[in-house]
Amino acid sequence: MSRKRRRATIVTAAAASVVAGAALLPNWGANAASVAEPTVDPGTRATFQRLADAVFTDRTDALVDKSDSGRGKPLAARFSGDVRLSSTLSHQEDTALSTLRGRKSRLAALGEKYSKSDTTVSLDRTRVKGRHATVDVTETTTLTYEKADNGPKTTGFQAHHQLTFQADRQGTWQLTGIRDTDAGMAVNTLSKPSVKAPATADDGGMPNAPRAATTRNPVAVPKTGTAYNYKAMAAYAEKYWKVYNKDYPDYNGHGAGGDCTNFVSQSLKAGGWKHVPGYVYDYTKWFGNADIQSDSFVGVNEWSWFAQNSKRTKPLANVYQLEVGDVLQMDFDRDGSKDHTMIVTYKSGGVPYVTYHSNNTLRRSVASLIASYPNAYYYAYRT
Repeated sequence: MSRKRRRATIVTAAAASVVAGAALLPNWGANAASVAEPTVDPGTRATFQRLADAVFTDRTDALVDKSDSGRGKPLAARFSGDVRLSSTLSHQEDTALSTLRGRKSRLAALGEKYSKSDTTVSLDRTRVKGRHATVDVTETTTLTYEKADNGPKTTGFQAHHQLTFQADRQGTWQLTGIRDTDAGMAVNTLSKPSVKAPATADDGGMPNAPRAATTRNPVAVPKTGTAYNYKAMAAYAEKYWKVYNKDYPDYNGHGAGGDCTNFVSQSLKAGGWKHVPGYVYDYTKWFGNADIQSDSFVGVNEWSWFAQNSKRTKPLANVYQLEVGDVLQMDFDRDGSKDHTMIVTYKSGGVPYVTYHSNNTLRRSVASLIASYPNAYYYAYRT
């Protein structure tokens, strides 16, 4: 056999041997390349919940004084294996933590620090479609004030989020997106608060409240008179800040503004504000119960118009002049339309603390609001 012929025979035989051998081997490669449909069993859902808990615990810890010492790597960054952060979201969370540390510095400059925090996340709903999972969670956080000799010991809030997970070809679930699904007013949030459309000409020429300054230590303006029960207003707000009163509708999640003004109106009513019945769209009327509410009972700007027309409030020049039972409003984007309503339920050391819905929040200091939204317009009402 010639050298050339022998070589061709060997090559042909070797090729045949490979083909024959391949036919006898199990098809490992196809299975390793892709998992057909990754499943989300109870164990996977529990890991989704733990990862969400880690993300929001990291965000809250960034606001706590000296929280970085001893903690080392963020909790969420330690997740690996079948459920973890995507590389893009990991970078975004690094930026978020840096932003929140800056907020912590602004808070410290305004005289507020937190000594510790506690964050828990509950999983509300999971929806899976192919390689995509959408997970709704509720975050509940408590922050302990560092200096609480005469002031409130803690502040707390609830926030609702929607998380997006995507599975790769090997079945590894990666957290790719986080979206706030309520008003975005939590102390550790990064999203912009929802805003209302600017008021239009159909407001009938209603009065516009003057803006209040945010500088510390203004001249005190103590409350005089006993027309209303301010302690009852504060007690109502602190009772229903996260467990809603079933005697009223819940507007949380119903567009910009949510339930905030409805909640404040309920608190004012508990302290003695009386109904002014009439047409629901008449801003000089004010009433609300389980069946019907005036626009002024549930609307941010509409409440302001009623409060001024009725003379039930008068403006304060500075937010730090607010006392228990007074009302604070904010215009986040400074477009002339107010976006959020809160009620003062505590005051200590010259600092008012507000309680509100959307997000559900208990005793957040005015200093914290200013640190988080330094460019917003503020409106202070003496009730």
